[in-house]
Parts: sequence; C-alpha cells; structure tokens
Amino acid sequence: MNILILGSGGRESAFAWKIRQSTLCSQLFIAPGNGGTGAYGKNVNINPNNFEAVKALVLKEQVKLVVVGPEEPLVNGIHDFFLNDADLAGIPVIGPKKEGAILEGSKDFSKQFMARHGIPTPGSQSFTNDTLAEGLAYLENHSLPIVLKADGLAAGKGVLICQTVDEAKEELQLMLGGKFGNAGSLVVIEEYLTGIELSVFVLTDGDNYVILPEAKDYKKIGQGDSGLNTGGMGSVSPVLFADEKFLKEVEQSIIIPTINGLKKDNIDYTGFIFFGLFKVGDKPMIIEYNCRMGDPETESVIPRIENDLVDLFLAVAGKELGGYQLKISPKNAATVMVVAGGYPGDYEKGKAITGIDNIRQSTAFHAGTVLEGGVVKTNGGRVIAITSLQDSQFDALQSATADAARIYFDGKYFREDIGFDLV
Repeated sequence: MNILILGSGGRESAFAWKIRQSTLCSQLFIAPGNGGTGAYGKNVNINPNNFEAVKALVLKEQVKLVVVGPEEPLVNGIHDFFLNDADLAGIPVIGPKKEGAILEGSKDFSKQFMARHGIPTPGSQSFTNDTLAEGLAYLENHSLPIVLKADGLAAGKGVLICQTVDEAKEELQLMLGGKFGNAGSLVVIEEYLTGIELSVFVLTDGDNYVILPEAKDYKKIGQGDSGLNTGGMGSVSPVLFADEKFLKEVEQSIIIPTINGLKKDNIDYTGFIFFGLFKVGDKPMIIEYNCRMGDPETESVIPRIENDLVDLFLAVAGKELGGYQLKISPKNAATVMVVAGGYPGDYEKGKAITGIDNIRQSTAFHAGTVLEGGVVKTNGGRVIAITSLQDSQFDALQSATADAARIYFDGKYFREDIGFDLV
C-alpha cells in the first residue's frame, strides 16, 4: 500500500526509516519531509496544515494510510477532515480527532480531564485576562518555584518555571498580554514537582492499547542540564530508574484511567498518547499529555520496536489491538541531537553538512535539514538526531556521542553528557 507521513522532523525521519522496512509499504511519501527522508520515500513540498493540498496528494498517489507526526494538524482537525470527506473517509489516519487532540491542544482541558478521572497530577488553577487580579492574588501564597503554562500550543516554549513570586506575577501578565500569542490567552498555574522526568507512550485504537518503550529526554541546551529549554537535546530508552514495578504503577494509575476516561467522555481516540511523567519518590505523576510521539524520544523508541510498524498501524486503524503482541528489543537506544549554533535562540540556516557518511555505529535521523543541489544543508535549530542501538546503555551512549562528533557544519553543537547521569 502507499503510505503518507505528515511532518518534517527527526520523529518523521524515524517513522520513515521504520515504515520503509515493511513489506506492506509499496510507496512512501513524506510531506514536506527534510534533507534525509528522501532516502526512504518521496518528499512532497506541502504544508501538513493545508488539508486541501494533503487531500489532492492522497488522491493523486492513491495513499491508503496517513501517519500524522506533529501535533498542529491533529489539533486543527485533519482526522475529522478525512472522516467528513466522502473521497477520504475510508483512508485510516493514525492520530486522534480534534476532540482527542485537545488533550495536548489545551492544558486547562487536560488538567480538568485528569481531575475528573482521578489521575495523579500536580495541583493547578487557570486564569485569563478577566481573572488576572485573582491570579496575582493566587500567586501570593503559592509555593516556590511556580510553573506557568500557556494553555494552547506554543511550539514547546509555553512553559515557564519562576523562582520568585514577583517573577511569576510579571510573567503571568506578559503571557496574558500576548507573549505566546493566542496560546497564552489562558494560563495554567501549576505546582512544581521535585523528581525525575520520563516519557511513556501508548498506541490505542480507542478500546485497547499497547505500551511502547519508555524514554527520557533532555531539554536543557547546556551540559549538566543547564541553560535554556530546547525542543530536546537527546534521549535514552529504556529508562533505568523506571523498573517493572514503577511502570506497572504507571499503567494502573495513569494509562488505564486515561483510556477509560476518554471512553467515559465519549472521545473516540485513535493514535498515540504521550504521557509526560515525573517519578516523585516511587510514585508517578503526570504533568502533560501529547497527542503524538515526542521528539527526540521517537528516535530512541522506534528502533527498539521489532514489529512491522505498518502492521501495528493497521491493527490500530482496524480496532484490532486487543491481544496484539508488541515485541520490544532488549537493547538500549541513545540519541544525541546535533543542533545549530545559537539554538534555541537565533541561529543561521544554509550551512553545508559533512561527515554523515562517516558515522559508524548509529543511524542519522535528519530533522532540520534540506537537500539543495545534492548538498545537505542545515534548515532548522535541531539539525540531525544520531541514534545508536547497543547491548548496554553505556555502549549506546558512547557510540551515539562519538558519531555525533563525526558530523560537521559551521556552528555545530551537541551535548556530550546525554544519558550519562543514568549509568
């Protein structure tokens, strides 16, 4: 069958790499793709949020399965668009409808959902411009640090951790004043958790689910987890501190209540659910849902899945996940993200990349790259994810870090300490 992946990042590169291995895939299209995805299929330069252009491509190329990588098309309702179009309604879309994608699209909605279904999460309250005075008063008695979250999608930048009440008051007013555009017209003030972070992923058909390999990503730009937040500087899977007992607790107290809660709320959810968790003592607490796979976690998770990914997606589309046996590699995956100089602030694009052919024990998942005149060039802040799959986590980390050093472009930067805090 012909398959379409929507998106252009490292996550979509990992999907393309894995789907290309399936005997069920005849032709693969990636829209818009990047400088590396052309190795697995055909890049098509259309915006995933241009639903009419997506429709034209699907019909022209007789696409029979659509995999949605990023959150924005899902929050904007691409799955609903397919279901409501007579020409597209029979084509499965891997990703929730708009009513399910709101779990990521609105932090306030997700917090209300967690409270309604008894899912452990930090305490919070939400405020708008109309209730700014109440919000400022609420901050007066709040414990420190204070977490402020823009309600809507803010490209991963809408979460602030404030160390003082005065800072929190200033940021609350800036957010409600348009710092993150419409995404910040409602702000969630949340209790700060002390613990260690990890991500758990589920693929559900609306009734049943499979739990994918867990991962831990590293958000800070600097060594030792210092400096500004980024979209993610690397990841590891499995997560050594998340033992079988803890993951069982995650399933019982968070995953099952979430799946059951969606059913109780009559939300027909098909696709990935990303659970952003903290391990607080021995207990898991959820800080956020995403309606898609994470990035760069996907680059560490997908190589550990031994099943045919297309077969798994078809089981989701056919609501046949009950009894599905997921085969997970016992090997360890480590991903190191190579980024542009200046990222996550201002950075330059168009730098020629060399050395990709020199990597020895890893796979290069392109993210912010473009192919121009046969030359791969930088085209984003996070440029290439280098993933190594090895018997031990130490070997995976060492291989990924060494191979990241073999790539060169002007201004290149990567963290050399990803994952070493866990071994």
